[in-house]
Amino acid sequence: MPVSAPASRIHSVARRLVALVTLLAISACSSVPQRPAAMIQGDYRYTTEHARWLIEQEMNDNKVTGLSIALVDDQKLVWAEGFGFEDAERELAASPQTPYRLGSIAKIFTATAAMQLAEQGRLDIDRPLVDALPEFSVRSRFESAVPITPRNIMNHHSGLPTNYLNGMLTTAAPAPFTDLVEAVKSEYVAYPPEFIFAYSNLAVTLLGAAIEQRSGMPFAEHLAHTLLTPLAMHQTRFEARPALKVYSRHAEIEPLSLRDLPSGGLVSNVDDMSRFMRWIFSGGRTGEHADGQQLLREESITEMLRPQNEHVPLDMGFRVGLGWLLSGIEIRNAGTVASHGGTLLDSHSMMVILPEHKLGVIVASNSASAQGVVKTVAAEVLKLALEAKTGIRQPAIAAGANTDVTLPQTQLESYTAWYDSMVGLVRVSPGSNALDARVMGHTLQLKPRAAGQFGLRYKLFGLIPVQVSAFDGIRLSMAQVAERNVLIGHFGDDTMLVGERLTPGPVPRRLLDYVGDYEITGKALGIAPDRLSLRLEDGMLVGECSFSQLPGFVLRIGLTPISETEMLVSGLGTGKGETILAAANGTDRVLLFSGLELRQKTH
Repeated sequence: MPVSAPASRIHSVARRLVALVTLLAISACSSVPQRPAAMIQGDYRYTTEHARWLIEQEMNDNKVTGLSIALVDDQKLVWAEGFGFEDAERELAASPQTPYRLGSIAKIFTATAAMQLAEQGRLDIDRPLVDALPEFSVRSRFESAVPITPRNIMNHHSGLPTNYLNGMLTTAAPAPFTDLVEAVKSEYVAYPPEFIFAYSNLAVTLLGAAIEQRSGMPFAEHLAHTLLTPLAMHQTRFEARPALKVYSRHAEIEPLSLRDLPSGGLVSNVDDMSRFMRWIFSGGRTGEHADGQQLLREESITEMLRPQNEHVPLDMGFRVGLGWLLSGIEIRNAGTVASHGGTLLDSHSMMVILPEHKLGVIVASNSASAQGVVKTVAAEVLKLALEAKTGIRQPAIAAGANTDVTLPQTQLESYTAWYDSMVGLVRVSPGSNALDARVMGHTLQLKPRAAGQFGLRYKLFGLIPVQVSAFDGIRLSMAQVAERNVLIGHFGDDTMLVGERLTPGPVPRRLLDYVGDYEITGKALGIAPDRLSLRLEDGMLVGECSFSQLPGFVLRIGLTPISETEMLVSGLGTGKGETILAAANGTDRVLLFSGLELRQKTH
């Protein structure tokens, strides 16, 4: 399922929490290539040597089967190489031409197509989406809200739910993504537009439906005609279930079909993607010469890379453009760092560009275990490439950043509460000059630091605090923003909202009858929980699920009742604020969510 990477450091924490051995393992492979005494400007030899070493380390540590990378300097492809296998059974080596599922990098292409139509006067990105897609409608509890527009869809401030889960992933051929235009009519928005960054695959897929309608041709055909073919990206396409080999820890797995092509159905190779990055650096013109075709004006590309959400208080320091994410990859003194990752259950990718320096990198893998790998490799390679091209070297982390302080016990006790977070529901309680946070079946220690911040440690066996690399440089603090008590994450100089303090309210008697275990009825999902329940814990309604495909992963969310038949997913941001309805199907109690029917089990 495609998801974003704006909070990839938090997501990395979640991945490592459910794999403690990986968290604490120490890699002891070949030695790091020796850095030259002085970098020669324009010489990328050390960059590529170090990259090869890093890729081999990361692939070994994470059991990644195949990976490819391409590095671009303006109009030059500096380096492209494959590692491991495209097809392990046939011993077919990965190469720059190996095709991969690139997931949510598709959103950059969908946004580019929207901007092309805007330049042609066929789509106004600041008018309501319904102007371009007249059949579109969605329910809302926010009467005075501004409209949903292509612009706030492209910057993930539309307020639409993150996904429409029913039919999104399947083992068979999916329904057309345009069916969502009708399906979403029965759904509620999660937030009013322009209120908060809330990543939405559903919204971008609806924008794809608008592009299809305004262009007068199928979405994939339109993208091929207006962008892919002119850029000679001949191996790039949008496809629900490409015939590619995918792996989980070196074992071949069955790929799932993805309905939502505009938000996650991109298939390409790093050679083709290098052409796209070079096109961005050319200001939207094909080729290196003035007679090249202007596929998109330079002003439109600049607008796509401009922060769109500086007016949104709850977004803190997190920035997003149109299609591009402008936070989440930390490369200091580089100017704008624009990126997008692609995360599916079986494949992962990361593209990062430095527009001011015309440097870019794309990393793609065919392995379910590669999510952290592609981000780590992309960021580190681009840092070294920046130094090779400009002499800009990343500064060392300031000393003294991890100094602990002592807080009065009464102050620690004041933090006792339920919290929503990007990794699920958290229960915080005071410990010995620290806070204990129980999340996903694990315990973290929040150690007081200066300026009202807390550092993170992992409590081994729930008892022994240990420092682990996943938490390096992460601090947390509390503040009141836009009348909400929020949890702020500090990552170097960046800040972003990572959660909210929750205050449980009364639970209507009728909803108490819905406490119990559930199963999904109807057609099976491509990935379905093996355990699904609604519980009442310390006054909080808690939804809980686990997946056999994700051992050790337990997702817990808070639920806020708003009537006798309606609950909202508690918290702020992506996946929050969405509606769950309590209903009946004959004598069965059912919960309705995202097009799914969850039936209460009887014992």
